[in-house]
Amino acid sequence: MRLPPKWLRRVILAPGVVLLAALVVTTLPVWVFIAAAASPLVPGYLRPLRVLWMACVYLVWDAAALIALFALWVASGFGWKLQSPRIQRAHYVLVGWFLTILFWQVRWALRLRIDVVGSNPDIAQPGRPELVLCRHAGPGDSFILIHALVNWYDREPRIVLKDTLQWDPAVDVMLNRLPNRFVAPGREPGESMTEQIRNLAVDLDDDDVFVIFPEGGNFTPRRRVRAIERLRSLGLEKMAVRAEAMQHVLAPQPGGLLAALEAAPDAGVIFVAHTGLDRMLTVTDVWRELPMDKRIVMRFWSVPPEEVPSGRQERIDWLYDWWAHIDRWIEANRTGTGAPIAPD
Repeated sequence: MRLPPKWLRRVILAPGVVLLAALVVTTLPVWVFIAAAASPLVPGYLRPLRVLWMACVYLVWDAAALIALFALWVASGFGWKLQSPRIQRAHYVLVGWFLTILFWQVRWALRLRIDVVGSNPDIAQPGRPELVLCRHAGPGDSFILIHALVNWYDREPRIVLKDTLQWDPAVDVMLNRLPNRFVAPGREPGESMTEQIRNLAVDLDDDDVFVIFPEGGNFTPRRRVRAIERLRSLGLEKMAVRAEAMQHVLAPQPGGLLAALEAAPDAGVIFVAHTGLDRMLTVTDVWRELPMDKRIVMRFWSVPPEEVPSGRQERIDWLYDWWAHIDRWIEANRTGTGAPIAPD
């Protein structure tokens, strides 16, 4: 569905979420009674109550974020100084607070645990900009990554995201005020996607991280097959063969990485893998898995700038090498072996 124009999202969607949150909160006892009555009839321990609670939490969370963002807009001189360093920093602090609250509730209601394994990357010690490349699989994995970057490593992310995420009013308002890019493949007038990525990666400072998901979307078996077919249709047989050998990730699209490395040659590169929500591909899957009682395992690998290849083809091959490594890491952790694998 095509995204409505910005003015409509601000005038209708954002106030509508605040009003809906107020309505749900005032009628919450009724919804709790209905969910409690349905719980014995539905498999899974208190599944309807847990779903209701998390839906209400997210709705109120969204509304509270919008109210806080309105207050920041007023404090910035009704938008006059929104781009000032002080107001920009206040927005990053707000992102951290709200993600902390969200994941506190996720841990409590859904019994979801996030563990980082392996040695801490240089991202834990701010001092140089980093390009962060993450696999994309499972509901909410981008929230998990940004929560880690902001709250664990005290970084300020610049993110490349799909434009459809702007349907969420809080995400829409917050991330459009910060240096991020919402992209719609094949639909942007003016700048190409590569140009937008390159411009976003310019002038990264010491605590900035540039975040991109090279697969371009969440992993599903069907998307994996389509990505391989696309490589073959472009005559890239060698890359297609390499993509076929990877079972748990999509073939990475190198254009974004190449543009970011060109714009930020002094940045290090962080590769991020995670597993734990891989089987949750559809709404039905999410419902079946609730309450989650899951352990998400994350792994960060840090590559200093001097170890990043310099040639275009060498960088593409390097990206595929790392993606194959991530695929093997996922296989090891999905099967429960947890066997450590050294980088290629």
